[in-house]
Amino acid sequence: MIEKYTSPSRKVFMGFTYLFFIIYGLMCLLPMINVLAMSFSSSSAVAAGEVLFWPVGFTLVSYQFVIESVEFLRAFWISIQRVAIGVPLNMLLTILVAYPLSKENKELSGRQLYVWFFIITMLFNGGLIPLYMVVRAMGMLDTIWALLIPGALPIFNMVILLNFFRNLPKEIEEAAFIDGASLMRTLITIILPLSVPSLATLTLFAAVFHWNSWFDGIIFMNRPENYPLASYLQTVIIQAGNLIQNLTMADAQRFAAISDRTARSAQIFIGALPILAFYPILQKHFMAGIVLGSVKG
Repeated sequence: MIEKYTSPSRKVFMGFTYLFFIIYGLMCLLPMINVLAMSFSSSSAVAAGEVLFWPVGFTLVSYQFVIESVEFLRAFWISIQRVAIGVPLNMLLTILVAYPLSKENKELSGRQLYVWFFIITMLFNGGLIPLYMVVRAMGMLDTIWALLIPGALPIFNMVILLNFFRNLPKEIEEAAFIDGASLMRTLITIILPLSVPSLATLTLFAAVFHWNSWFDGIIFMNRPENYPLASYLQTVIIQAGNLIQNLTMADAQRFAAISDRTARSAQIFIGALPILAFYPILQKHFMAGIVLGSVKG
């Protein structure tokens, strides 16, 4: 066995594997470093193409401009509200649906029918226009609920958690039932504490989805002041030139060192910072939750 993993062919394979992932990691990391460097650079250096991975003409004026931007701060606050409400809502519904569906057919009559009822929504959907009409008919346009209710139950996350629950030893639940615990008490006091890796992974999935989702904000929000951060940044990036055109003369002199590119870079980095800070907290649970939730169907 030792010779198998120390053979020349194995070493070559591992070398190419490490090289591939190093290159892939750099491809993911370097663009973000470039954005960060431009956000700290002067507009003249960025316009001249002098900025790669290190700031040129270091300045914090772009971040000052972003922090003082009412539109950015409003969109940032809407995204915080969306994550604060949407993630607990997603996790609550995911748990309440996944737990009963993790039971055997003899414990839940018609289990397969219920499972397919949810699974089929991953394969087919009504389309964008019917979804928009439903949201409009429910009076949710231009409200945060239009961003939360349509995706309140992430089916993919539910399937992962369902499979995780099915992998837990049945003897644990049986012992709880013998001691007189109800289904809800068993779920809260026994099942959920054992499911921390999977729950942490799905919480990360939900948080990233809500924070990065931009298309639903464009569709369901008629007024730009109701855009979440991702939708706002999308409009800023697409509509180049609109970011600093309304500055007063005093502001124009004050922010002479910035341009659309430097200001957009600062906004993009600030927008990505919460997820970058949140991910390492749950990283240790990430792989365990994915593997354990994908074994049994």
